[in-house]
Amino acid sequence: MFAGHAGLALAVRPLMPRQSLGLLFAAAFWLDLVWPVLLLTGLESVQIRPGDTAFAPLAFVHYPWSHSLLAVLAWAVAFALVALRGRLDRLGDFLGLSGLVLSHWLLDAVVHRPDLPLAPGLPVKVGLSLWNSLPATFLVEGLLVLGGILVYLRRTTAKDGQGTWAFVSLLALIIVIWASGPFSPPPPSPTAIGIVGLLSWLLPLWAFWADRHRGLRANPL
Repeated sequence: MFAGHAGLALAVRPLMPRQSLGLLFAAAFWLDLVWPVLLLTGLESVQIRPGDTAFAPLAFVHYPWSHSLLAVLAWAVAFALVALRGRLDRLGDFLGLSGLVLSHWLLDAVVHRPDLPLAPGLPVKVGLSLWNSLPATFLVEGLLVLGGILVYLRRTTAKDGQGTWAFVSLLALIIVIWASGPFSPPPPSPTAIGIVGLLSWLLPLWAFWADRHRGLRANPL
């Protein structure tokens, strides 16, 4: 899943007024921000298999350190602790940030075929295989991102022109990448996947920029 992670971060933003949308994007996409690094270092691996699912030509054969449930739970706690500088008095923010990290695995479990491990070394893997159907994938993930956009726009307003165009361009980038994915040619190599995947770090920065020029409404529309 890709756009759905962004949709969830957008929907959560009004509930966490002290945190930037950039940080929420980093939490929601954290597993996919870590994965290219682990892929390029050889700690995890992926194979290019056109037709493996209808939505993605990739077989995630080994990614226990970024995408196993046990590892994700550890990532969730660590991310929230570091982001909040260990301030456990902000329980709501801690739960929100760690929950966003964990939500990535839960949403991936809906779309992936059974390739998500429960823990490193365990043979049991899960996945509901929504990616086997393009219409169902576009419907479910499209509703997630649309819902997130509507919630965010209803609860925020642009402070200036950058608040409008930075947000619109962020959404355009996410939607184009997501919608074009199944119709793009397969990547040339796993290394290329890792290198391009590193560009995902631009998403939290872009979201931070857009959100910085927007403010929460006192009275939602």
